[in-house]
Amino acid sequence: MLSIVEAAGWPIWPLILCSITALAIVLERLNSLRGARVLPPRLLDEALAVSTASLPSPDTVDKLERNSPLGSVLAAGFRAARRPHASPESLREDMENAGRAVMHRLQRYLNALGTVASAAPLLGLLGTVVGLIEIFGSQTAGSSNPLLLAHGISVALYNTAFGLIIAVPSLMFHRYFRGRVDDFGIELEQAARRLATHLQPQLEVARDPRG
Repeated sequence: MLSIVEAAGWPIWPLILCSITALAIVLERLNSLRGARVLPPRLLDEALAVSTASLPSPDTVDKLERNSPLGSVLAAGFRAARRPHASPESLREDMENAGRAVMHRLQRYLNALGTVASAAPLLGLLGTVVGLIEIFGSQTAGSSNPLLLAHGISVALYNTAFGLIIAVPSLMFHRYFRGRVDDFGIELEQAARRLATHLQPQLEVARDPRG
């Protein structure tokens, strides 16, 4: 591997940095965007069951918020429902705001991964140009330097290959994570609607002056 790096010349180092960055983001997002971590399977049903008779206590809501991204959205709904004169509109608005914050966290580092996917081929092209410059620089009137010619070809080919090797997986994972986040957004929205519908009778009782 070291011999390849030496043959590729100095343009390979930015590509190595890009590959390390992309690998770190992919591993972190694979862990953070697991379905069980974002949308625990039974969390919504448990939250609905606990709040059937009355709203959960503030301590329970705090634990729910720390549980997962879904828990953060549900906790926002419970907090909104506990406020005096709460309405279905304010409940939905609070959960929408919490959902936007959650979606922002789920999209963390994806722009950086997309940047790596876009920049890697350009850095590979830069290495190709550097290699071509060395190739032409090795040619003199009536003679040529085989060692410089071979080095220039190595720089050009290795950097082109490395740029594509980094860009293709980065782009694939970027698209995959984007789709996964979009799917989570739809499921979070559906969960928020279920909670809003579930809490509506309690909101009506709380607003009824005869209650």
